[in-house]
This record gives sequence, C-alpha cells and structure tokens, in this order.
Amino acid sequence: MKVVNDLYDYEKFKIVQDSECFKFSLDSILLAEFVDNVDKSFSILDLCAGNAAVSLILSYYYTNKITAFEIQDKIYKMALESVALNKKESQITIVNDDVKNIKNYFPGNNFDVIIANPPYFKYKNSSITNKKSEKSIARHEIFLTLDELFQTVNYSIRNKGFFFLIHLSERLEEILYLCEKYKLVAKKIQFVYTKDDKNANIVLIKCVKNANNSLVVSPPLFLNNYCSYKNIFRK
Repeated sequence: MKVVNDLYDYEKFKIVQDSECFKFSLDSILLAEFVDNVDKSFSILDLCAGNAAVSLILSYYYTNKITAFEIQDKIYKMALESVALNKKESQITIVNDDVKNIKNYFPGNNFDVIIANPPYFKYKNSSITNKKSEKSIARHEIFLTLDELFQTVNYSIRNKGFFFLIHLSERLEEILYLCEKYKLVAKKIQFVYTKDDKNANIVLIKCVKNANNSLVVSPPLFLNNYCSYKNIFRK
C-alpha cells in the first residue's frame, strides 16, 4: 500500500513509499549527511536513487541541480511523486533507466559529485532473495554489480570530482580494490556501528578522482549514541 510519510527530521519534507517496495532507510540518511564540501557550481548524480530519499535530503541542504537514476519503474514513479510533493521539480531530475545506460544521456566526465547507495549483496542463482522483485533488486546485485557501479562512476565523474558511497563494511577490501582500479582515491572512511559491542556493519567512503593519497579514517560512529541522525557529521 502506498503512503506518504515524513522524511525523517527534515522539516516539511515528505516522501512517498510503498510497503511492498524497499523503503528508504537509515543508510539513505547517513549517505546524504556524509556528503560534504559541495560547491554551488557542482552538478550532482545520484545512482541507485530508489524513491529519491538521498536526493531530497541533499536538496534540503543544497540548491545544486541533481540528476537521479532509478531502474525500477514503480519506484521511479514514487520518486517523481516525492519530488513533486516537495516542489523540487526544478532542482531534481529522475531518470528511469539502468545506470549502465548513462552514456545514452550524458557525455563522460560530466558530474562533480556522485553518490551511490547500491545493492549490498552479491547475486547468485542460489541466493535467497525476497519474493517481492522490487525488494530483491534493491538488495541484491541482480542488475548492477559493484564493478559495474565503479565503471559507471569512472565514466561519469570529472577529474578531481567526488564520489560518496555507502556499503557493507565486509566488502571494504573489494571496494578499495575497485577504487584503485578506477583511479578513485579513497580520502575518507567512516565506519558505522549499530551497537558499541558489535563489529562495524556499514562503511561510508569519500573518494576523489585522480587525487593524491592522503586517507583519513574518521573516529567510529556509534548510532546508539544519537537521538537524531540529522546533521550527524556536521559538528
């Protein structure tokens, strides 16, 4: 069933969701909050946009033009509704297509900032996936592998452009290998913990295209210490 919810703690912002689809989660909030140093002139690309939660949160802080890609038609339509509901049509453009087809829409080296909240889990025929296809596609690499995501970013990003990614910490080794492969230099890593006595389950990474090596590993972020995640990295 489709509903309209508040977009977390972002005053007056609403989002359209459906109980049968993958709803926006804390990961979307963390990724949007992790994005920093966005110049007013920068163009922004949101890959694997879902129902546009990350794009909308970014529009709460910034006035930059945002282009978002979402492959699933049903979720794309909800993203359009959410953008219209918040009167952001002049700022946010949603494209209903596979991110690997971005060459059909934009030339290479076109975006200053790219953000991605991609499917987390590798897909095999034996994988246990959700019976609802919308949720399976959002969670598993059915249409987009991690390497294909990095290929897309490598094509789309400008030299010295910024790439912000959220993913499972258990896949960090693979992510750093792909960063090196595609000349996206990891500049900041943020590990996220749901509980003080548990291993990190989420990692946020900020990369810069063709940058010098100077990696910063931020202090650990323990989510149970916060009542709100709004401005969580803006201290």
